[in-house]
Amino acid sequence: MKRFTPLFIPIVLFYFCIGHLDAQPKYEFRGAWIATVDNIDWPSKGNYNTESQKQEFIKILDMHKRNGMNAVIVQIRPAADAFYPSPYEPWSEWLTGKQGQPPSPYYDPLAFMIAETHKRGMEFHAWCNPYRAVFRIGVSSIAPNHITKLHPEWFLTYGNTRYFDPGNKEVQQFVTNVIRDIVRRYDIDAIHFDDYFYPYRIAGKEFPDNESYAKYGNGMSREDWRRSNTDSIIVMLGKAIKEENKYCRFGISPFSVWRNIDKDSLGSQTKAGQTNYDDLYADILLWLKKGWIDYVAPQLYFEFGHRAAAYEVLLDWWGAHSYGRQCYIGLGLYRANSNAAWRDKSLIPRQIAELRKNAAVQGMIFFSSKSFENNPNGWCDSLQNNYFKYPALIPPMDWIDTTKPHEPVFKTRFSKKDSVLSSFLSTVEQEKNIKGFAIYRADKENANLDSLAPFQFVPWAVDAKFDLKITPLQRSNHYVYFVSSVSRTNVESRPIMMFSFTAPANGTE
Repeated sequence: MKRFTPLFIPIVLFYFCIGHLDAQPKYEFRGAWIATVDNIDWPSKGNYNTESQKQEFIKILDMHKRNGMNAVIVQIRPAADAFYPSPYEPWSEWLTGKQGQPPSPYYDPLAFMIAETHKRGMEFHAWCNPYRAVFRIGVSSIAPNHITKLHPEWFLTYGNTRYFDPGNKEVQQFVTNVIRDIVRRYDIDAIHFDDYFYPYRIAGKEFPDNESYAKYGNGMSREDWRRSNTDSIIVMLGKAIKEENKYCRFGISPFSVWRNIDKDSLGSQTKAGQTNYDDLYADILLWLKKGWIDYVAPQLYFEFGHRAAAYEVLLDWWGAHSYGRQCYIGLGLYRANSNAAWRDKSLIPRQIAELRKNAAVQGMIFFSSKSFENNPNGWCDSLQNNYFKYPALIPPMDWIDTTKPHEPVFKTRFSKKDSVLSSFLSTVEQEKNIKGFAIYRADKENANLDSLAPFQFVPWAVDAKFDLKITPLQRSNHYVYFVSSVSRTNVESRPIMMFSFTAPANGTE
């Protein structure tokens, strides 16, 4: 039986002072990566049953919703394959057990995941790996129509993995076509790329791109030529994404270190063995300066005081070098209990508290989804009961959209039998333009809501409503409830007052 997900949760009020809401940010990106490569997070290995896959993904979404997330970043193209019906690439082996084999009974996993994510008022960022083509040579399932079979001249072998040649112009166009197709056909909120452009170096082995360098190098050093190749694909992708959907964002999650300061005065006070600029040939700073991407999510999977790449050093560095684009910090929840530092129950809470102090940082993304399942070090409890106790709106991007949606329309009804006050919420906009409704609780009618965290977020639905349980009062305390509409681009309408009433000063109602 398909699990029913309620569109609202009835609220039983508990007393707390408004200051608790003030302590949490109104705007904050809170995401979790859901990795599909090698069945890291979803679907579980060997689970090739359509209904079971759906239930598993719903369970994952519900877990992240409970933990306070407002976005998921789901890997839909891990190795030139697809978790959706693609005209360019075969079905993923990690979805059905054999590359090229469609789901049975048939369904479109991407359409399903997007719908379930949006139903919960969360964003769906489609995570694609740009250049990995064969995950493990000799082990990975390869379909007869896989691009490595159709155009073997486009690929290079490095270690036990086969990669697209980033210097090949036809490759760049092919990858751009794949991404353009996704944005055109699916209601995603963003395209998200990870750090695998040129692969991480293998000691003693040089990436074998001599042929394309000789053909396209045009007198540049190999290092500059490789960086120009990565720049080119970023420009092409950004242009294609915006042509298909001007509201779709483009984000990159780079390795933690752009460059060490011993190589560049702009670099960070780190001693990383490999860096984005010098080894992965990804000049993230250039992309941010030029506005080619909308957000950056550096993978800061280190503890405070790490000898080569300290969390606090890199946090400050990325905040200072995001050049007006949004910055979400990648946090390594998967590292729980891996060493003494990561056995410290206060580590993730301290990392969250520290990033919230940086005005140039707008949120965080956790790697990876499965790491949450056993509540490592009680960190899920910390999120639910403290850091993410109340919802946050995703910060809007002024360069994408500033149009305020219409104020919400509501009808209020009181059930004397149940002592429940209900507001039925709607807008004059079409469903596709509205993400949901932010509910605020304040202590006066003229309260300033500009920095107040929402009390609840109600996802858009035909029957969306906000329920408030009211019981006899022992002592008076005045509360006022407001509601605003929030667009799919995270722009908020003017909040309007729904109702005011008296709540208890102490204890449970």
